[in-house]
Amino acid sequence: MPTALLIVDHGSRREEANLMLYGVADILRQERPEIIVQVAHMELAEPTISQGIDACVREGASEIVVHPYMLSPGRHATEDIPRMATEAGAAYPDVHIRVTEPLGLHEKLCEVILQRAGL
Repeated sequence: MPTALLIVDHGSRREEANLMLYGVADILRQERPEIIVQVAHMELAEPTISQGIDACVREGASEIVVHPYMLSPGRHATEDIPRMATEAGAAYPDVHIRVTEPLGLHEKLCEVILQRAGL
């Protein structure tokens, strides 16, 4: 059974902000076509984390890696998203769900900042 990657952002009332996450998922699918990639929003928009986990299971995932698509290890990334993922995963006791750290501090993010700044 394959592994799934569920990318979770905060969610927004602005649809264009929510749509950006689908672009991230498309890039990840191109880079790693062997894994299932789904998106979810923590709040304010659908799909929810529960709906995202459901979608991963429907595609056959036996393991779901939940990645908080956030920069800082704040409350949402370290408490809310893990709690919501655990609650949603309770419906699937045979599926292993783990939550990663958020993006945080990484040299590749610094490279992007410098590139965007034209420096």
